[in-house]
Amino acid sequence: MTQRCDIAVVGGGMNGLTASLALARAGFSVTMIEREAPGATLTDGFDGRVSSIAWGSRLVLDGLGAWQAMGAHAQPILEIRVSDRDAPLFLHYDHRGIGDHPLGYILENRFIRRALDAAVASQPGITVLAPASVTAMDHDATGEDLTLDDGRVLRCSLVVACDGFRSGVREMAGIGHRTIAYGQTGIVCTVEHEHDHRGIAHERFLPAGPFAILPLPGNRSSLVWTEKDAIARRVLELEPEAFLEEIAWRLGDFLGDLRVAGPVWRYPLTLVLAHRVIAPRLVLVGDAAHRIHPIAGQGYNLGIRDIAVLAEVLGDSRRLGLDPGDAVALEDHARRRRIDTLSLVAVTDGLNRLFSNAIPPVALARDLGLGAVERIPPLKRLFMRHAMGTVGRLPWLMRPQG
Repeated sequence: MTQRCDIAVVGGGMNGLTASLALARAGFSVTMIEREAPGATLTDGFDGRVSSIAWGSRLVLDGLGAWQAMGAHAQPILEIRVSDRDAPLFLHYDHRGIGDHPLGYILENRFIRRALDAAVASQPGITVLAPASVTAMDHDATGEDLTLDDGRVLRCSLVVACDGFRSGVREMAGIGHRTIAYGQTGIVCTVEHEHDHRGIAHERFLPAGPFAILPLPGNRSSLVWTEKDAIARRVLELEPEAFLEEIAWRLGDFLGDLRVAGPVWRYPLTLVLAHRVIAPRLVLVGDAAHRIHPIAGQGYNLGIRDIAVLAEVLGDSRRLGLDPGDAVALEDHARRRRIDTLSLVAVTDGLNRLFSNAIPPVALARDLGLGAVERIPPLKRLFMRHAMGTVGRLPWLMRPQG
């Protein structure tokens, strides 16, 4: 039996849920295909990471009706402090220098997933198929047929691939990609601490890579510790007391006594960039199109911007009477997303390589650069606005409403 919808979203992670909401709100019938069983991705043990939600992304999530539920668990970012080892020069962002709202928020992924899942469940026009996987794709002039692992066929006008950096849809479509293994592992854990973090996010650059201290509600912070793969393996084998000592040595004593709360997670760090983001009746979104280094905490924000532009472009196309798989609309989406994506890939990759370099002249140059930005207010405000996702041509979902 063949089922039909306007748009099939493959992948039910954070990007897939967000895309399904945005496209349904734009007036399309959406079927979301997720390989995990219902509820499996909502448990505490599924994903131990946190996400930085830029101000512009918060506007999107608010417009999609998902922010209120997740906002109750969000920690506003009031300041950001960037430092390089023990260098005296640093960069300091303060939300009071740009407006009356936070620079962004830190949220545990489990709360993002639960809020998005609840919003999808209450949004008319979305059908969820789970557990289900796409085993074959075949397009013609009028649509795309997706064959599922149980034999069902889904007929749609457009496929939106949100199935991660190992995207099976991307592979089936014959879209190549570039992969760079950084030789780094992200070690993620939550610590409870004695002193108030005051809503300050810290990015400290150490020889092996960035060490991020991200504030969470209460006297808690999420640590995202980038370490060389070989060292990370040894660190993760340490006894709890020795592991805590390693953290305390890198973090310092400004938060007082520390305690690791909950499990420790590890994630290999790689750069993945698709050679193109569209094909006939197909568009890649989020990690399926680009997986970037977490050095600036912009991965989910980049996916949200993909989705906001796609919803706008397809919504405009729909009002002209065109179907969502229209090639001109997809080309418009790809063109609008190209500069933002490539520039952020270059920035995150370049920063990781620059700050992981111990050559003295390079270290001196980057520290002078941090100090220069700190002392040039217009440049500093521009960088702050970039971090908030409020620079350039903004899709309607990223514009303040009311």
